[in-house]
Amino acid sequence: MLTRSLFTRSALGRSALAGLIAAPLMTAIAAPTALAGSDVEDPWLIRVRAINVMPDEDATITPIGGSVEIENQIVPELDISYFLSENFAFELILATTPHDVSAVGTTVGNVDLGDVWLLPPTLTAQYHFAPRASVRPYIGAGINYTIFYNEDPGAVTSIDYDNSLGFALQAGVDVPVGDTYFLNLDVKKVFLSTDVSINAGGTAVSADVDIDPWIVGVGIGRRF
Repeated sequence: MLTRSLFTRSALGRSALAGLIAAPLMTAIAAPTALAGSDVEDPWLIRVRAINVMPDEDATITPIGGSVEIENQIVPELDISYFLSENFAFELILATTPHDVSAVGTTVGNVDLGDVWLLPPTLTAQYHFAPRASVRPYIGAGINYTIFYNEDPGAVTSIDYDNSLGFALQAGVDVPVGDTYFLNLDVKKVFLSTDVSINAGGTAVSADVDIDPWIVGVGIGRRF
C-alpha cells in the first residue's frame, strides 16, 4: 500500500500555504460586488497548452521502506478562464496524464508498480497585473481534486490509489498576438497526495506518497 500525505510539512508551513491560497480566492470572490457596474469586454479566454508534468515525489513505505519514482509526462492541457473584471479571473484547468511508477530502495529492491492515469481538474482564482499591456503577468491560487484511474499493477498482484483533494499555486504571462489571440507561459505547483494500497503476492504494503508536481506549460489562447 503506497500512501502519499498531502501535508507532511509543519503546522506553520500549512498555515502559510493556506494564507497564500485564501487571499487571492477571497479577493476574486469579492470582485463582482466591488466592481459592480463595470462591463468586461470579451470575458472568456480559452487556452490550449502543452504541459510538462514533473512530479516532486516522496514516500514513506511500510513495511519495506524505500521511496517512489514517478515518471515525468508531456501532455496537452485545456483551460477556460472567465474574467470578472480586467484584473480578476477564475480559471478551470483540465488535463489527464499517465505515469509509470516504481518503488525504489526498498528491502526487496526496486519494484515495478506499473502505471496509473491521473485526472486532476484544478480551479484557480487569478490576479492579472497589467491587463492592457503588451506583456500581461498573472498569479493564481486554488484547489485541485485528483482522480486516479486505469491502474496497471505492474509486478505486484493489485494496486489501488485513493482520490485526493489538494491546493495549487500558479504564475504565468500572456502576450497578445493581434486583437484576440495570446501566447502563454504558465507554471503551477500542485500539492497532491494519495494513499496507495498494494497486494504483493499476499503481502500488504502501505505508504504515504507525495506527488506534488511542478507543471510547466506553453500554449496559445483566444479571447472572446
